[in-house]
Amino acid sequence: MAYDKFEVLTSTAVPLPIENVDTDQIIPARFLKATERKGFGDNLFRDWRYNNDGTPKESFVLNNAQYGGKILVGGKNFGSGSSREHAAWAVYDYGFRCVVSSFFADIFRNNCLNVGVLPVQVSPEFLEKIFRAIEKNPHTELKVDLPSQTITLSETGESESFDINEYKKGNLLNGFDDIDYLLNLKEDIKEFASSRPI
Repeated sequence: MAYDKFEVLTSTAVPLPIENVDTDQIIPARFLKATERKGFGDNLFRDWRYNNDGTPKESFVLNNAQYGGKILVGGKNFGSGSSREHAAWAVYDYGFRCVVSSFFADIFRNNCLNVGVLPVQVSPEFLEKIFRAIEKNPHTELKVDLPSQTITLSETGESESFDINEYKKGNLLNGFDDIDYLLNLKEDIKEFASSRPI
């Protein structure tokens, strides 16, 4: 399944300054029965977003109209816990294209990269600057530049670089998942195969 190409994203952000957010909090286990990557955004942070009767919890950030955008800013150790891909699907399906944190669980990071969400790991100090800026002004924009691997606070111009696997970077820039990448090489593979002895 191909995804939108990710090059430069400039967007406001949703702050979630909570550490150790695990995948069961991102998408509770009872919503894992579906096999298609659709509808998971409706249940992103379900138990934090809604009361038992289905009414929104006014105190939760996703229910606060002053915050929005395609970037989710989380606390340290975001995506810990089980290896469920559905957590990354829920983040993507909700509309986020980038998650920023000072540390990601490895499996969650890879699952995000596989579905078109860019995980940007920054220093704890820069993460705190982002949280303070958004708290001061909910309309604060972040600029995430994948080609240059930098994230910038648009208001102040403060910037930090981030790391990403080159293969995954190429896939995001082209809007490829792993299968799309191989299909893109189909002719090269055919040519190589035809040159080999039978």
